[in-house]
Amino acid sequence: MTRMIQCISPVDGRVYAERPALALDAAEAAVARARAAQPAWAALPLADRIARVRDAVARLNADKARIVEELAWQMGRPTRFGGEFGGLNERTDYMTGIAAEALAPMVVEDSAQFGRRVEFAPHGVVFVIAPWNYPYMTAMNTIVPALVAGNAVILKHASQTLLVGERIAEALHAAGVPADLFQNLVLTHDVTEALIAGRGFGFVNFTGSVAGGQAIERAAAGTFTALGLELGGKDPGYVMADADLDWAVDTLMDGAMFNSGQCCCGIERIYVHASRFDDFVERAVGWVNALNLGNPFDADTTLGPMAHRRFADTVRGQVAEAVAAGAKPLIEKQNFPADDGGAYLMPQVLVNVDHSMRVMTEESFGPVVGIMPVKGDDEAVALMNDSPYGLTASLWTGDTDRAWDVARRIETGTVFLNRADYLDPAVCWTGCKDTGRGVGLSKLGYLSVTRPRSYHFRKVKA
Repeated sequence: MTRMIQCISPVDGRVYAERPALALDAAEAAVARARAAQPAWAALPLADRIARVRDAVARLNADKARIVEELAWQMGRPTRFGGEFGGLNERTDYMTGIAAEALAPMVVEDSAQFGRRVEFAPHGVVFVIAPWNYPYMTAMNTIVPALVAGNAVILKHASQTLLVGERIAEALHAAGVPADLFQNLVLTHDVTEALIAGRGFGFVNFTGSVAGGQAIERAAAGTFTALGLELGGKDPGYVMADADLDWAVDTLMDGAMFNSGQCCCGIERIYVHASRFDDFVERAVGWVNALNLGNPFDADTTLGPMAHRRFADTVRGQVAEAVAAGAKPLIEKQNFPADDGGAYLMPQVLVNVDHSMRVMTEESFGPVVGIMPVKGDDEAVALMNDSPYGLTASLWTGDTDRAWDVARRIETGTVFLNRADYLDPAVCWTGCKDTGRGVGLSKLGYLSVTRPRSYHFRKVKA
């Protein structure tokens, strides 16, 4: 019997979209078609591939009204924020703009006697397993360079954002990317793992949970398939004594609460120098209380529902455990009457927290943040590093030299100074520890979707 994959809308709990999942034999046939289509695509001039990818992104922009409405229904983001087009366009423009340089061969010698160089060959078929929280940007982070570099791409999107893969496919196909070369497939976990185990792909990129990453590694075991895994996070902010508090509060709290806290590099814990702690907390509470939780289609809504009730229940559980262990919640329920005990979840700020509490050590991925006072850099660094994750960290100080010293002691992929929750496409996106492995964006991002191939030509006899 065919299994149906459903998107349950967090807005009203109804089935918003459903699609039949492909059986393994049909999925294998789709991958085979992609593999067959890839050589002709790779043979096109680079400028041609770039033009078609850019055209596809322009088509997504032209479909903005429909896409923004669908995102609200699928994962709850308020329509007032206009989708993900700013980041999508910035990343696409940058990655296509550097493609010629990033993919240029490394020429060691080009003489009458020898030709020695390293070229960057496409893997063949790239498999993108995309998440629901930023469903366009996270998918296109890999799709864009993969196609530009000459690969075929198979996309499996999250069930919560079923329609996103279809919109991306429509745009790419209308822009001249062959239908077999880029395919959006609806797959179950077992079929996904079987395709990986069957050596269906040259590279697999996954953004999601640690458990999901572990399942993909198990499926790929022994196949030597290249993997890129962006997994969990518990990103910290550290506010030093000389920080501009208004700036720090506005940025860090936005990093903690935007998208209902469902951001890969969202701020989940904050450490503040003891001399500024009370002032920071007071301003942070005021900032959060100014949010408006409600229906994402209402113009004044700044905080929509979480993408699914089970995600909200995870956050509720962490908060309840922390409060039972002595944490103090500072946001009151009466300020957020839209919290319905389901997907609509009020934001929360916790103090009197410590690292014995899950809310300070396990990924929350929701609108909650714990704030702790610290005496100085050593304590802050020790606490920031007391985590199984390492994606980003945010430092706040006017002393750049001090920031460099602290930054280099933090076990993380990216360190921000006086900003947070931002992917700069010129700087590689990476992590360490249980956050995963691999690189996206920047010139290094092209290394993920290609493999080096060396040439050593002796042109004449000695």
